[in-house]
Amino acid sequence: MSGTTEFRGFYPETYSFFEGLEKDNSKKYFDRNRDVYDNYVVAPAKAFINAVAPFLNQLNPAIRTAPKFNETIMRLNKDMRFARGVPYRTFMLIHFGRFKMDSEMYLYIDKSGLTLGLFLNKSAEKDLFLSENLSRYEKDFKETFARSGLNDKYGFYEFQKEPVQLVKKFNINRHFNLITKSRFMLFERAFPKTKKICYGDSIVVEAIKAFSSFYPLYCFAISPTPLKLIREFEDRLGIPE
Repeated sequence: MSGTTEFRGFYPETYSFFEGLEKDNSKKYFDRNRDVYDNYVVAPAKAFINAVAPFLNQLNPAIRTAPKFNETIMRLNKDMRFARGVPYRTFMLIHFGRFKMDSEMYLYIDKSGLTLGLFLNKSAEKDLFLSENLSRYEKDFKETFARSGLNDKYGFYEFQKEPVQLVKKFNINRHFNLITKSRFMLFERAFPKTKKICYGDSIVVEAIKAFSSFYPLYCFAISPTPLKLIREFEDRLGIPE
């Protein structure tokens, strides 16, 4: 299965691998389950990336879409020179941005199921424009959020060392102040592993729909001229439904 290129979905073994790793976070467990990791975690993750890459390339060619560790796939093993505690992350993060710590769209996988989300970085650093744009285009940001169909659909998390959910269903008209107060934030929708979507290729369609809705917000994070990018996106692909 490790050579499979067509995405067919994730598997019961995908989630059981992470459940086992959480119970026994050791090199011994990881080595004993290396084949499960390669065939039921890494292989479908890379196939998923290849499946959504053409759409993301159409959105913005600067978004990285190569199915590679440290680009679109976060490694499970931690650098123990800087990390404390257990040696492995108990999740896989598939993420799509331009560079490390960019705002990005993602698929998160752990023992519980799948999560689609958007990470926004409001730091005032090179090529990060969200903080500046929120001040300059507050009205446009709110209108774009609503027009993209995001209200009351996604949970809002503030991310520090770990994500903390602040709102279960975020609405831009009621909760905009949370964005202004947060430096790192997540919008997420989870699909528990009891749902059929966690095992078939329909997660690709769901991801494309989510990323299409997220992209206009992403424009505020990556460009000093976000409205221009959004107009180009809507002219090419239409307003997300």
